[in-house]
Amino acid sequence: MATDSNTSGDKARAARASGSGTRRARRVRMTGKERREQLLDIGRTLFAQRGFEGTSVEEIAAKAGVSKPVVYEHFGGKEGLYAVVVDREMRRLLDMVTGALTAGHPRELLEQAAFALLDYIEAYTDGFRILVRDSPVAQSTGSFASLISDIATQVEDILGLEFKARGFDPKLAPLYAQALVGMVALTGQWWLDVRRPKKAEVAAHLVNLAWHGLDGLEPRPRLIGHRKS
Repeated sequence: MATDSNTSGDKARAARASGSGTRRARRVRMTGKERREQLLDIGRTLFAQRGFEGTSVEEIAAKAGVSKPVVYEHFGGKEGLYAVVVDREMRRLLDMVTGALTAGHPRELLEQAAFALLDYIEAYTDGFRILVRDSPVAQSTGSFASLISDIATQVEDILGLEFKARGFDPKLAPLYAQALVGMVALTGQWWLDVRRPKKAEVAAHLVNLAWHGLDGLEPRPRLIGHRKS
C-alpha cells in the first residue's frame, strides 16, 4: 500500500513538473522591439481611456507584466511614451488625409478629405481620443490644432487653384482651408461619440454645406449688419 501511495505521489509530482516545464517553455522572452511595441499598445489604450494625467507608469508596467524600470528604459518615463503615441497617431491621420486627396473634381476632393477623417475616427478611435485631449506635454509632441493646420496646408493648395480659376484672390485660400478642415474636424469630434448618422451620410452633409457654400461664393463678400470693423 505504501509503495502504491508513493508511486502515485511520484506520478503526480512528475505531472506537475512536466506541466510547469511546458508553461516555462511557452513563455518566450520578448525582443526589445517587441517589448517597446507592447508598451506602446498598452499606453495608447490607457491614455485613450484615462488621459495623460490619469495614467501612471505603475499601471502601464503592471499590464505589461514588467517592472517600472523597463518602461523608463524604453521611453524615459510616461512623457516619452505619450510623445511617441501622439506622434504616431498624428502621422497616421495626416497620411490618411493627404493620401486620400487624389486627383478629381474639387467637390470629390472634399468628399475624400471628409471620408479620410471619419475613416480614421472609425478605425483608430483610441488614437483620435488621445489627439483631441489636452495634455501638458502637447508642446513637445504637437497638438490636434497643429495637426489640423498641417492638413489645411494640403487643402489650401487645392483651393488656391480653384480660387484662381474662378477669379478669386488665391491669397485667401489658407483662410478658407482652415475653415473647411476645422468644420470637418469638429464634426468628427462630435461623431466620435454619437456615431449617428452613418459615416457616408455625415460626409455627404459636410460636403453639402461646404460645396454649396463655395459654389455660391462671392468674390468680395459684404457684411450686411451694422458692424463694419
